Amino acid sequence: MTRKIFGTDGVRGKANEAPMTPDLVMRLATAAGQQFLNGNHRHMVVIGKDTRLSGYMIEPALTAGFVSVGMDVTLVGPLPTPAIAMLTRSLRADLGVVISASHNPYEDNGVKFFGRDGYKLSDAVESQIEARMQVNTFTDLASAADLGRARRLDDAQGRYIEFVKNTLPKNIRLDGLKIVIDCANGAAYQVAPLVLWELGAEIIPIGVNPNGCNINLDCGATSIESMRQAVIAHGADLGISLDGDADRVVMVDEKGCTIDGDQLMAVIATSWHYTGALQGNGVVATIMSNLGLEHYLKGLNLNLYRTAVGDRYVSAAMREQGCNLGGEQSGHIVLSDHSTTGDGLIAALQVLAVIVQSNKPASEICQVFKPIPQILKNIRLDYGQSLQNTAVQKIIQQTEEKLGNNGRLLIRKSGTEPLLRLMVEGENEDEISAMIDQIIMVIQKQTLVQTQVA
Repeated sequence: MTRKIFGTDGVRGKANEAPMTPDLVMRLATAAGQQFLNGNHRHMVVIGKDTRLSGYMIEPALTAGFVSVGMDVTLVGPLPTPAIAMLTRSLRADLGVVISASHNPYEDNGVKFFGRDGYKLSDAVESQIEARMQVNTFTDLASAADLGRARRLDDAQGRYIEFVKNTLPKNIRLDGLKIVIDCANGAAYQVAPLVLWELGAEIIPIGVNPNGCNINLDCGATSIESMRQAVIAHGADLGISLDGDADRVVMVDEKGCTIDGDQLMAVIATSWHYTGALQGNGVVATIMSNLGLEHYLKGLNLNLYRTAVGDRYVSAAMREQGCNLGGEQSGHIVLSDHSTTGDGLIAALQVLAVIVQSNKPASEICQVFKPIPQILKNIRLDYGQSLQNTAVQKIIQQTEEKLGNNGRLLIRKSGTEPLLRLMVEGENEDEISAMIDQIIMVIQKQTLVQTQVA
């Protein structure tokens, strides 16, 4: 069955518009609950969220759906996505749910699921849940005596804080480091500053005043300029920027230079390789990761295994290859020794450990390889628009022929936003810039006349 509701990271859309309306969300929860009923034990689902205003609407709708099929609901409030993955395993829950649209603006929201093993659901299971939604999910509900119950877990934040702190090597402290931490006015606005402060760092927190409508607004991992400026203004050693649900991280060094997910993976891979901690003789990354990372790892006799975009695909490939490090250029870093999904805080701590042990500034540690010129652009489009056009296919073919073996062209539809994502990579930045502009011009002229470059 083709998935219509689920994208690359759960279900996502405009709040209070299909599929993110209370009735559809309740049906989604009912179907998911029925999917995970297995035996006579008391079933439990853990529900967390970020700071979006619409979370107040979606949380009770989900709760009603799960309770209606006899599942107990444990509510933990605003917490990072990886915290829900951890708590799902720790509490022996049958299912974990996060209410978040990650890096999207506040108008959007979403629902993503974790199985009892703490991993995101497979495409097959998501398709089965969708299939349940197509039939009348309200014919197989619990009796009045078997309805689920809902409760709040008051110490959820403390559990996650201690879990994250324990991923830092025991002999490492952050004393003497001045760190800007940008929480994107999102799910980590309370826990992230506490983790760094309790480990000894002097912190300058920004993006820690959520009002329901300012998540990811000119802050966070997709908008790092305010964090960069704060690093320079305060003379900080580095900056850490999380996104709305804190499953991705982007950093800047003391000079304000960006350290993206590819560089972060290179830092961790190098350290783990030389200490013998790296498993699988390589790193898992997506098709978007820079060729420079691939060449760098090859120089260490390490492999780069590429997957489709999405950290759940990275996690699946890590298990297949026996790797314990993987991630995305965008900052989703999966460290399977510690977490089953991307965790921005844990990834940042691993990089901080390398900086502390080296006693060198971040600029000397975190710019590991020279990236091959890469240009990324987005075109905003309506869902369902197609690129099956002769002129579009011709310009794509011509560009690929020009690049040959010295570059890459990737064009894909986003699974989380109504965007077409274009990436051109090659040796000459001026040439690839002209290439991507020409592709966009043809696409807009032939198929997407009403769209804008984002």
